[in-house]
Amino acid sequence: MRVRDNGAGLSEALQRQLFDPLAPRDDGTRPEPPRSAFQQDGPGIGLTLVQKLVRLHGGTIRADSPGPGQGSTFTVTLPVEPWQKWHPGSGRAAPHRGVPRRIMVVDDNADALEAMMMTLQTLGHTVVTAADGPSALARATDARPEVVLLDLGMPAMDGFETARRLRALPEMRGATLVALTGFGQPEDRRRALEAGFDQHLVKPADLDALTRLLDELSAGHP
Repeated sequence: MRVRDNGAGLSEALQRQLFDPLAPRDDGTRPEPPRSAFQQDGPGIGLTLVQKLVRLHGGTIRADSPGPGQGSTFTVTLPVEPWQKWHPGSGRAAPHRGVPRRIMVVDDNADALEAMMMTLQTLGHTVVTAADGPSALARATDARPEVVLLDLGMPAMDGFETARRLRALPEMRGATLVALTGFGQPEDRRRALEAGFDQHLVKPADLDALTRLLDELSAGHP
C-alpha cells in the first residue's frame, strides 16, 4: 500500500531517522517555503507507533522523498496468508499470542501512553491507563492489574515512589512492576530493582523485548 502527497517533503537526513521518536527537529529542509512538517518538533511518536504496529503484523514501512518541497511516499508492505490458514475448517490455528493479561500503563506523556496502550491491545491484552502516580494508585484498587508498565520520570510523584506505594496495596500482591525509563545504565536498573520493580525496559520500549517479557510472564504464571 502506498500513500503519496505533494507536501513539504523530507530531507535525506530526516528520512534516515524518521521513525525515531527522539530524533531532533529537521533543519535540512531548505529552501523555504514550504517548511517540513517536522521542522519544529521532530517526527514525534506517531510514525514510531505505525512502524511497531506494521512490524507486529509481519510487515514493513518505508518513506521516500525526492527532497524538501517535493512531497513524500510512504509504502507499507504486509504479508498475505492463504485463506486456509485462518478458515475454521482448515485445521490451522492462529498465531499464539500468550495469555491475555490485565495491564496498567502509567506515563505522563500522552502520546507515549496511547502508543503503548494500542500496542498492548493489539497483542490481545486488557489495558487501563493513568497519567500520574496518584491516578495509578486509585486505578490499581479497581483494575487489579497483573502487570504495571510505569514511567520513572513523572513529575510530582515519580515512578520510584509510585512503585513503593503500589507494592503496599493489598490488591497489587503478586503483580509484576516494569520500569519504563529513557536511561538504561546499570545504576538505573539497580535503582529500579531496589524500588520494587521486577523488570526494566528502556524507552521507547522495543516491541520484541516487550512481547518477550509478557511471554515469560505467561510461561511462569498461567
